[in-house]
Amino acid sequence: MSLSPFAGIGFKPQHFDDAVRSAPTDLWLEVHPENYMVDGGPRLAMLDALADRFPLSLHGVSLSLAAAALPDAVQLQRLRRLIDRVQPGLVSEHLAWSSWAGRYVPDLLPFPRTHEALEHVVRNVMHTQERLGRQISLENPSHYLVLDGHDWSETDFLAELVRRSGCGLLLDINNVYVSAHNLRSDPLDYLDAFPLHAVTEIHLAGHAVDETDTTLLIDSHDAPIADPVWSLYRHVLSRGGARPTLIERDGEVPVFPVLLEERQRANALLTNEAVLA
Repeated sequence: MSLSPFAGIGFKPQHFDDAVRSAPTDLWLEVHPENYMVDGGPRLAMLDALADRFPLSLHGVSLSLAAAALPDAVQLQRLRRLIDRVQPGLVSEHLAWSSWAGRYVPDLLPFPRTHEALEHVVRNVMHTQERLGRQISLENPSHYLVLDGHDWSETDFLAELVRRSGCGLLLDINNVYVSAHNLRSDPLDYLDAFPLHAVTEIHLAGHAVDETDTTLLIDSHDAPIADPVWSLYRHVLSRGGARPTLIERDGEVPVFPVLLEERQRANALLTNEAVLA
């Protein structure tokens, strides 16, 4: 099922009963596919039940598309089986790397945006799309320090990646805000240069102040969406129009009605933008 141009919620198993009993009819849900790439059992049965009722988005964290090597073949096979099973409206991943020489790092790591790196990412994305039989979207990263050696700005890198590979983009506005704060740049300049025509989904999330360095923001997903992020979201909608928007919470997860309140705030902005358009 395709995603509606309304707001969805990152699904957590503790919300299953609430979701199937009292969720709005236009809700869609996003899950990390790595939690469901199994041959059977209760998790997969739960996902099947959700897929029968809600449009789904699969948001991966482990393909390491910015690595020099191609994504793991077995991982792609498992992901393809899950896609064929639940028929998600969207599939997305991150512009980052997390594996090297057979070792996996549980993080989404940055890289210098060189011409060589662009070649690797384009090849990996095209290979992934071919193996999965569909387009994927790439999420802009969050940054915590300045890296040297870039040949491309991030927005130009993403635009060229879209042009060469045919992929879409997932615009995480909290990542934009966190990165701009940490790198002392202007988030509006970044968003005004972002290739919004390629955006298939938007993410909204909360962040935290680092415990050891209070000048640093962490993309923690464990707090309500901050007011400056809402402001940047309104700016994006005014420029690019309504897009499916996810309310993302991975830590300090509140009860289901609290997530629905944040979802309703996003829906009010999306609906207003649709009317204006």
